[in-house]
Amino acid sequence: MISNNQFGLNSLYEQNYQLWLESTIENLKHRNFDNLDIDLLVEEIEEMGGSLKDALENNLIVIIAHLLKCKYQPEKRSGSWRASIKEHRRRINKSIQKHPSLKNYYESIFAECYSPALDWAAEETGLLPDIFPEKCPFTTQQVLDSEFFP
Repeated sequence: MISNNQFGLNSLYEQNYQLWLESTIENLKHRNFDNLDIDLLVEEIEEMGGSLKDALENNLIVIIAHLLKCKYQPEKRSGSWRASIKEHRRRINKSIQKHPSLKNYYESIFAECYSPALDWAAEETGLLPDIFPEKCPFTTQQVLDSEFFP
């Protein structure tokens, strides 16, 4: 086990993140709390949670944008749109499976992800934004349903 104190807590973190991470894990496992920089650890955990949420939000925006394009420009529907929808659904479903509390977050941000998805779909299709509905025309279930394509 590596003592963070031999390098200095912040120094190890700044110079070798992987080593800091491994050392922190070992110190936690062995309850060597004196060798931990608690503030830095809290910051990392908060950032981890934020990264998971950011990824979920980005994947959701991609799915909704592609579903809008499929629905409002069906003649231009492409295999790449379908593949992208499937991949981003897989990512969200995997995240929710690994971190069940993200399901509540998914449902809480669903409506607010519609606006950036609409902007993206309008930009890519060349359609005016007012052609699209004011609220998302898809349900939270449809967006993640591997069989659903409008």
